[in-house]
Amino acid sequence: MLPIDSILPELTQTLARTTTVLLQAPPGAGKTTRVPLALLDAPWRGDRKILMLEPRRLAARSAARFMAQQLGETAGQTVGYRTRLDTRVSANTRIEVVTEGILTRLIQNDPMLEDYAAVLFDEFHERSLQADLGLALVRESQQALREDLRLLVMSATLDTAPIARVLGEVPVITSAGRAFPVAEIYQPMPRNTRPVEHTVQVIQEALQSQPGSLLVFLPGAGEIRRVAQQLAGQLPGNTRLAPLYGNLKSDEQDRAIAPAPEGTRKVVLATAIAETSLTIEGIRVVIDAGQQRRAVFDANSGMTRLITGRVSKASAEQRKGRAGRVEPGVCYRLWSESEQFGLADYTPPEIQSADLAPLVLELAQWGARAPEQVAWVDPPPAAHWQQAVGLLQWLDMLDAEGAITEHGKAARELGLHPRLAHMVLRGRALGLGQLAAELAALLEERDLLGPGAGADLQERVRLLRGEAGPRGLDAARLKALRQAVKRLCRAALKTDLPSATEVGRVLAQAYPDRIARRRAGSAPRYQLSNGKGALLRDDDPLAREDWLVAADLDGKAREATIYLAAPVSLADLEQDLAGHIQYGDEAFWDDHRGRVVAREVRKLGALILAEQPLAQVAPELIQQGLLDAIRRKGLDSLPWTDASRQWQARVRLLANRFPGDWPDVDDQALLDSLEHWLGPFLAGSQRWADITRLDLLPALASLLDYPRQQQLESLAPRALSIPTGQKVSLDYTQDHGPVLAAKLQALFGWTDTPTVAGGQVPVVIHLLSPAQRPLAVTADLASFWQNAYPEVRKELRGRYPKHPWPEDPLTAPAQQGTKKRPAP
Repeated sequence: MLPIDSILPELTQTLARTTTVLLQAPPGAGKTTRVPLALLDAPWRGDRKILMLEPRRLAARSAARFMAQQLGETAGQTVGYRTRLDTRVSANTRIEVVTEGILTRLIQNDPMLEDYAAVLFDEFHERSLQADLGLALVRESQQALREDLRLLVMSATLDTAPIARVLGEVPVITSAGRAFPVAEIYQPMPRNTRPVEHTVQVIQEALQSQPGSLLVFLPGAGEIRRVAQQLAGQLPGNTRLAPLYGNLKSDEQDRAIAPAPEGTRKVVLATAIAETSLTIEGIRVVIDAGQQRRAVFDANSGMTRLITGRVSKASAEQRKGRAGRVEPGVCYRLWSESEQFGLADYTPPEIQSADLAPLVLELAQWGARAPEQVAWVDPPPAAHWQQAVGLLQWLDMLDAEGAITEHGKAARELGLHPRLAHMVLRGRALGLGQLAAELAALLEERDLLGPGAGADLQERVRLLRGEAGPRGLDAARLKALRQAVKRLCRAALKTDLPSATEVGRVLAQAYPDRIARRRAGSAPRYQLSNGKGALLRDDDPLAREDWLVAADLDGKAREATIYLAAPVSLADLEQDLAGHIQYGDEAFWDDHRGRVVAREVRKLGALILAEQPLAQVAPELIQQGLLDAIRRKGLDSLPWTDASRQWQARVRLLANRFPGDWPDVDDQALLDSLEHWLGPFLAGSQRWADITRLDLLPALASLLDYPRQQQLESLAPRALSIPTGQKVSLDYTQDHGPVLAAKLQALFGWTDTPTVAGGQVPVVIHLLSPAQRPLAVTADLASFWQNAYPEVRKELRGRYPKHPWPEDPLTAPAQQGTKKRPAP
């Protein structure tokens, strides 16, 4: 009996009355395996199937196998599963457990989902990109085409508010979890201790003080390997170590989630793959390192990088819930209790940090050309969307209006990332279709050889073509990859090895923005065609190559590490990418020579393929070179004055208070738009000395039209009149500004704190002594006069007897100097 069983009657009755339901059930309730089976006998199902989405392949396979066992069957009969490289379904299958990308292809091929009576989204709280897209498409299909289609969103830690915005007011059913308590033990890392060492110490402590098996959450496979190495030979004889991560062989994954043999216990070292959906029998102790690895896409570079960060409170609760399934458990958290309060409530949805090219292509096929045409739980970032549209248009998959092209439709049918699909189609045209299929299969998956095997993709192609591989190679993965190649390749497969430059030639079709040219010097450092830097390990066999195509990098902003690549010839690049090679004149600043250098160039992106100096240089090229100098030297190299910095701070304050009405004038924004505001004022400039004599104020003011310039003077005035009649300048550049600094006696009688930005921002008053030293800082003058002034008066009137210190400063006349002498 599982906790979910008590609410199954309510769930089935609700789905008989309505078509959309949210189900909230904590870890261990049994929703993943009990709910689909409970819906098999629902009258509304008829002859149609139930489709359940799982965020990970291991979870999909495990859930299907477990449900099949409950029916006394094997996976592929009543209950089956579909993943990208592994499918077990038959004509008798009535429950299909699929990974999320499968649903997108199903609904694109049949928008009515005629074969299915219900779609279940399991573990929706993970908010994967494909789950968000799938929910949007299924909801649209349900509302426009299939009113009878059931939709069930299930999660352990469901934040229902944003989902309700999409689904409307739908029933929410809540199930209790296991009643067994899980004790929390906070063990933050001591100073001068490494995370892996601390984790090992806590594991050993838990093995000595707690019964049962352990589940240890670590951020990635690298940390798992290092912890396993330190534990080797130190575990009790009845304890076995079981790693669990996505790139592990499937049989090793299965062993990790299987029950420990009687009389033994195990220590499972897992990534977030074990956080949801999976049930690992016998786990009574959870040790949570409190970190997770997430992929973050950079729209500027077009690259994705993995970052390690703190888990959210929701994830920490999910992990804690893995303990105590059958008895009271313990959760060790390797951080402090005070740090727990600082964790984010939920992990950000993947749509906010993902490469959106596949999603944009799918939506173009669906008929949506703009994000606002889709009902999102959370909308995608505009910059990521625009980057994806630009890439797809470059690949000829979208036309100028954003509609999908025939090439885009053909690419989408391949079920690959658009880059790889374009490579496969172009590879066929180049007569290298098998090689393109092999590279696509390899790059869609985690690296077949893993870290430390070198970057050369030709080595991976050798394995696919039958050459013997290193010991421990996952034969099942290799077989699945070869099946994927057969699916993508139209011709009979060859066994002879393609040349290294042929691999690079095909790869360049997918990654023209990652063509890499070796920089001068001994270290294998490269410049990429997207303008970024990259490097190879010194001992990598490819480190001697002058030209590479980088397929996989870590995405670091300054200099990315290349993990997978292939050499390419310049002749092939010039031939295959001729349409993207640009010819023209350009100028840049040469620090060594201290002047602008102009040249005629042939370029592929940011890479110079050929160049020669220009005999005559046009004035606009000189201007381009000077702007390049400013970018190299930084915005601080310009002749800023206090007045120009004050102007910037005034506009920045208004931009923050009235978003969208005022331009962004932060340093980075000004640097990005130099041509717009500074370029016109460089006319006639020839050298850097001319730059140093510029007056920046007129150039900055050109960012505002005349009405805005007038508003600036009224909303953010440069100075204010004080009670003595004097005008005192405001300092907008100080923290928490604007600041007005004035002698205390000059403000007698001033009770109302002045404001700017239409009354929204109080001016901070720095009250000065007669010696011009700060006495007090306040943004509430009335409170100062009433509460603080009596103490100030008591302390200072003896020190400054020539200056007035009236008992009532509100009625005393303001004055700048000393006391007035009485008339004779």
